[in-house]
Parts: sequence; structure tokens; C-alpha cells
Amino acid sequence: MNAISNLSAAAKFYLALFALATLWLIFNSGADEDEVQPEIHRSSDYAMTDFTLTVMDEVGLPSRIIKGKEMAHYPEDDSTEIIYPIARFLEPEKDTWVVTANKGSTQGKGENILLSGNVVITRENNQEIELLTEELNLDTVYNTAYTDLPVSIKSAHGETDSVGLHAAMEDKAINLHSQVRGQYDAPTPD
Repeated sequence: MNAISNLSAAAKFYLALFALATLWLIFNSGADEDEVQPEIHRSSDYAMTDFTLTVMDEVGLPSRIIKGKEMAHYPEDDSTEIIYPIARFLEPEKDTWVVTANKGSTQGKGENILLSGNVVITRENNQEIELLTEELNLDTVYNTAYTDLPVSIKSAHGETDSVGLHAAMEDKAINLHSQVRGQYDAPTPD
């Protein structure tokens, strides 16, 4: 007699169950390999720390000055990430807009930039007005900014809150999307 025939009926049942489970695992182990996405480790082809980058317009004049703590470019998707960016949008004889954030990311030539974390927009020579949000899309071709997240606009005379905005920086026009609330204190006459 062999060793299996000496086992109890319950032991034979569990042994058969174990054998079936093992066979099922062996035959199905390859099925999930196609569904598992490999983790992509990105490596940059260049990086900078404590940098200043000047972007020129089509006639060779500075149009943007971008500073940051760290910047890295990733060739896999042609993306660039900036830690603590400060961008100055320059226009001759007009106010310079200053935009800061915790992080900025873009692809390609940087025509569209996504800023995230403590985003602040103000004017360089008139910091009485601040626009604050957590995420902002900048279109550097048309000098517009937009978000669908909550926004707060603070000035010396009040504060306005809304959800979403679209701003045309050249025209100094800001359109608030919804749930607009605010308080405005009229300036006192001198």
C-alpha cells in the first residue's frame, strides 16, 4: 500500500483541494501579467537648481523671466517640472504680472503650464491685488490663465471668492465663473 491510501477521507479531500488550487495558480499566473502596468522610472536628461530662465519673444525681447528652486526635463514625454517657480510676464509699458506656485509642469515648448500648490498672481508694481488658488493653467501664447477650482481675490478694499476663473492678462480682465461672493469696502475720500 502507498502512503495516500493510509490517509483519512478528510485528509485526502484537503490534499486534492490543495493540488487543484496549486494547478489553478500555475495556469492563471500568466494571465495577470498583461494587466499589470510596469512602474515607469523617469530620469531627466537635464536639470538645474536655483536657476533663472529668460524667454524671448519673436523680435528678441524678453517676454518671460522664470526663476525656480529646481527644474528637470524628462525626454520620455518631453515634460518639464519646476519646483517653486516664479514667473514674470513682461510687456513693454504695461504692468508686469508675477505668478508663483509650489510646482509647475509643462510639455513641449511650454505653451501651456500647469501651476499647483499655493498659486499666487499679482502685479509687480502694484501688489495691492492678489489672486490665490491651488491650481492654475497658464496659456503663454495668449497670456491667459484659468482654473475650475476655488479662487480668492484680495485687494486693499475687500475680498472676492469664486469657483473658477478665466483671466486675460493683457486686458487686465478677470471673469469669475460661479458662486461669486465678496466684500468691498469703499475707500474713504481724502
